[in-house]
Amino acid sequence: MIEVKADSLESSFEAVEKAGVPAARPMLAGGSPSGEGFETFLRSGGGVEMKAFTGASDGAGGLAVPRELDAMIDRALKAVSPIRAIANVVQVGSAGYRKLVTSSGATPSGWAAETGARAETDTPVFHEVAPPMGELFANPAASQAMLDDAAFDVEAWLADEIAVEFAAAEGAAFVNGNGTNKPKGFLQAATASTGDSVRAFGTLQYVPTGSAGAFAANPEEKLIDLVQTLRSPYRQGASWVMNSATLAKIRKFKTSAGEFLWAPSLAAGQPATLLGYPVIEAEDMPDIAANSLSIAFGNFRAGYLIAERGETQVLRDPYSNKPYVHFYATKRVGGMVSNSEAIKLLKFSAS
Repeated sequence: MIEVKADSLESSFEAVEKAGVPAARPMLAGGSPSGEGFETFLRSGGGVEMKAFTGASDGAGGLAVPRELDAMIDRALKAVSPIRAIANVVQVGSAGYRKLVTSSGATPSGWAAETGARAETDTPVFHEVAPPMGELFANPAASQAMLDDAAFDVEAWLADEIAVEFAAAEGAAFVNGNGTNKPKGFLQAATASTGDSVRAFGTLQYVPTGSAGAFAANPEEKLIDLVQTLRSPYRQGASWVMNSATLAKIRKFKTSAGEFLWAPSLAAGQPATLLGYPVIEAEDMPDIAANSLSIAFGNFRAGYLIAERGETQVLRDPYSNKPYVHFYATKRVGGMVSNSEAIKLLKFSAS
């Protein structure tokens, strides 16, 4: 039986060869122009070539070719607030986190002779900081068939998407959160134009630009004033915070000598500087408008506290809603201004 099949297969190949089909496409150069098949190729273009089975059309074999999906899914990038990177982040064991902050009295120390009497000095005042906390959650679902048949790791993709959404949500809360079941943003703190020595604890100082919704004449002077309102100990490690629209205006400012106030970064990974201090772009900061607090300057590691209860927790739940698998993710985080002397604001107002 094996010999019969081999003989029939050999006969079929002989028939093809006699029909003028080359055993292999001839070389363009260096080949030996011999054999009946090659002569047929030169004369008529090669006779019949059996290459109709193709993936270009469905009926000719395209249905047998599997579709491939790019394993890397592009994402429309979100603007994630960088406040977490410059603030003071602490890990807590419960939602009842408290922190004590002291402010010095009027006469915390004094001078005396070697044998002179020592008068009692004022005792520093304690302030309790309790950052309001809330719980971020997400509960997306995917069918079990989708998880089984998808060409990429759906679970890893969902976890990554949740992480990005959480980062965007908490970043917005660190700037503008109202403190109700979420962190209280530093722009939601009380503000006043008075100095550190007379301003109430927890109230941020602002410097007015002198014009509602705009910079007044010589805007670089207001930026310098804002820097100098922050006391020297806090200026070590201070940074600017503003959104890209505000930064676009700042980058065009020049001194009277024609020099730009903005200095671009000279090394990869290093932020650009304004008046010698790094600039952090946070898209959650408001645009310039009447009475807006569009620019912040300060030492956020000393001035803003972020308290988080562990890392993001993800629960895979294939039971509650068959045939769907839910991915229930939670993260508990809080935040508020911890030292109101360490952050200053520029207010676009007349006074």
